[in-house]
Amino acid sequence: MKKLSVILLSYFSQKNIISVYNNIVEVLDKNDIPFELIIMDDGSGDNSFQIAKELEKKDNRVSAYQLSRNYTSDYSVFAGFSVAKGDCAVAISDDGQPSINEIIPIYQEWLKGAKIVFLKRRERDDPPVSKFFAKTFYSIMDKISDVKFPPAGIETVLLDREVLEIINSRIHPINTAVFPEVLRLGFNPVYFSYHRPVSTVEKSRWTFKKKMRLAKNIFFSSSSFPIRFISFLGVFFSLISFMLIVFYTYINVFGNKNFWGYIPPGWTSTVLFVSFFSGLILFALGIISEYIWRIYEEVKNRPGYIIKKKDIRK
Repeated sequence: MKKLSVILLSYFSQKNIISVYNNIVEVLDKNDIPFELIIMDDGSGDNSFQIAKELEKKDNRVSAYQLSRNYTSDYSVFAGFSVAKGDCAVAISDDGQPSINEIIPIYQEWLKGAKIVFLKRRERDDPPVSKFFAKTFYSIMDKISDVKFPPAGIETVLLDREVLEIINSRIHPINTAVFPEVLRLGFNPVYFSYHRPVSTVEKSRWTFKKKMRLAKNIFFSSSSFPIRFISFLGVFFSLISFMLIVFYTYINVFGNKNFWGYIPPGWTSTVLFVSFFSGLILFALGIISEYIWRIYEEVKNRPGYIIKKKDIRK
């Protein structure tokens, strides 16, 4: 049977990495699935990586790696893909989500010939505010993005070796995210739905700042809508301005200047127009700057992540 590479995303997970490891081994051995377990530590400041190295010594199916700093989960996934040696690969979080039991059916679907198998969320036990913003974000992205996202989001994806090679050789993992890059590849992906329970981690490491960074990366890396929107605004307000010029010219030449019942000072309309269009110009420049900054980061050709070399002296 074909080998499965399981990428375990580890970040301050010293309390639960052993239990997640035991669960993975138990389930995959029970289902006779040959596997390698890649523990990718995302620059943890606790003993997570030391525990992972002990597991590596204990089980030759385990490989422990550590990134040079905290790059966030998407870059850990890219790093895991780069070192995976299996015929297919999937990433799971250190809180056991998705459960390794959920990976079995998508692995079986891959055995049938699917190149890309997504595990999407049917629903999830999140606070109402988080659920509202997540649903709103994916709904907006579904309308303006070049790719289509499931309404409740994607939990993980299993990739065939062919797709892994494309990701590793053709995708520069900087200012982007895994799912948009995979979605735009095609390959007729298959979707599985599941209900995501509440995380077992006491305090989420997925902070608001990290969520906003991911949302911005997804937005700008998978949509050209902002640029098109600026063009639309330019055309729209040009037409409005032209019609206002024609209208006020007619009023001043042929019409009644007291048409409105009150003639405001000339400087009022000037200030309003200057303020409005100045704000519009700054807004447009801000959006354009986001794209230019991403181009600048891309041409510098910096690595999206750095995997630390293992210390052979120990």
